[in-house]
Amino acid sequence: MTGAKQMKAQVAILPKFESDDERYQAIVDRNPAADDVFYYAVLTTGVYCRPSCAARLALRKNVSFHESCAEAEKAGYRPCKRCRPNEMKKEERQALAIQKACRLIEEAEEAPDLDTLAKAVGMSRFYFHRTFKAITGVTPKAYSNAHRSNRVRRGLSKSETVTEAIYDAGFNSNGRFYANTEKLLGMKPTSYRKGGKDTEIRFALGECSLGSILVAASDKGICSILLGDDPEVMIQDLQDRFSKAILKGGDETFEQWVAQVVGFVDDPSIGLDLPLDIRGTAFQQRVWKALIDIPVGSRLSYAEVAEKIGSPKAVRAVASACAANHIAVAIPCHRVVRSDGALSGYRWGVERKQQLLDCEAVAAQ
Repeated sequence: MTGAKQMKAQVAILPKFESDDERYQAIVDRNPAADDVFYYAVLTTGVYCRPSCAARLALRKNVSFHESCAEAEKAGYRPCKRCRPNEMKKEERQALAIQKACRLIEEAEEAPDLDTLAKAVGMSRFYFHRTFKAITGVTPKAYSNAHRSNRVRRGLSKSETVTEAIYDAGFNSNGRFYANTEKLLGMKPTSYRKGGKDTEIRFALGECSLGSILVAASDKGICSILLGDDPEVMIQDLQDRFSKAILKGGDETFEQWVAQVVGFVDDPSIGLDLPLDIRGTAFQQRVWKALIDIPVGSRLSYAEVAEKIGSPKAVRAVASACAANHIAVAIPCHRVVRSDGALSGYRWGVERKQQLLDCEAVAAQ
């Protein structure tokens, strides 16, 4: 049975909590799937709860079921102080608090410190730091640096000087920025400001079992592997990323790299051992490095990748990092699927994603 069919079968047998027996069983199981579907009240305590409430299990004869908080309160019950059924769930409150912190970081002239952010959202310093990382996948400092780096990128094309762009983005000193400049921009800021001017990018076009392929590399390693049907569109994509870089054909060594990439696409069992010039935020790089560790023939869900990098709540951020990948195959974002096993979007087309997975499944046998 395929993953999609299995999911449909599971959905078909999931309880809908329509009968009292199903609802009481949900309370016994403390099933969070029943939360907000119904509420239950306990005659002996006079309170009503969510089905997932960790309160002591009440006897069936003392339990009544209600469609809403208003209905339970109209019947004379008061909300449980433990699960707070008449308030937002803890996860929702946390998400709103972290969203507020992100807006504060983005709108501040200078990066707020951890104590300021924690106080603004009503959390302790330690709890805020842990919650922020769990939800966003990065620390508040890394989020702040990434945001300011994006402001630098935008500012470099508008400001009269590099220094002006750095200070406008909220860096207190240009020394702090320059310390990590190549990690943040992928090249020196003066080169980035000029659209990659004077930076040499070697590239070559070829054909593989998936159609056309473009491989490009800086002096640090491969910076793009693009797949497609129209070579002109692929070249334009590369030019848009490095608008003023010097694009040139590859030498004999580079042609060997291209041959290795094409060979790997057609036969994943041979492996691919080439230097990569990975450019992205700290979180994106964590995700991409985790993808590289997925063995040929294996698949992980977005949730599993989030768990793998230690940020289980950052599933959407993982999906965004996969979508931002410019190095197809070498950073195998095609090995990430939905939790039900179905294929989700792929930058170079879902059909190519399926072809890659099918080819790797054969190679892994």
